[in-house]
Amino acid sequence: MEVTVRAIGYVEGIRPHAEDDFWGGEEAVISLTEGYSAEALQGLDGFSHVEVLFLFHEVDPAKIVHGARHPRNNPEWPAVGIFAQRGKNRPNRIGSTICRVIRLEGTRLVVAELDAINGTPVLDLKPVMREFLPRQAVQQPAWTHELMREYWLTRER
Repeated sequence: MEVTVRAIGYVEGIRPHAEDDFWGGEEAVISLTEGYSAEALQGLDGFSHVEVLFLFHEVDPAKIVHGARHPRNNPEWPAVGIFAQRGKNRPNRIGSTICRVIRLEGTRLVVAELDAINGTPVLDLKPVMREFLPRQAVQQPAWTHELMREYWLTRER
């Protein structure tokens, strides 16, 4: 089944291309597209966090992964299916990140720690509610902690 989704906004960020680490503390702006007013964001500033669904628009369709691979092409980590990792070369190229809400500026939402690059199409925004977070303890393989060790650190400027 083919599904058509239209961007509701675009990311204005400081990174022009994807990088693997040091996304901590960075602020980005999500600007809504024409047809959306500030009313669409009304009340979002009452939440501490927002889940941002976006498109990895720079991923070459020829590089999409449908099977297993070593995350970040690191042979020291096990080959796992694309749905057992958060790599950008996914079949539908959809990314998801929970970001801190900083402020609203009309049709612009300022967030912290959105790991999306400048020009990224935003597909949806959802407020984060405790009741939608996992109700049990989260478990994950040990290699993922190594993979994420520097992901949310701040970049030395």
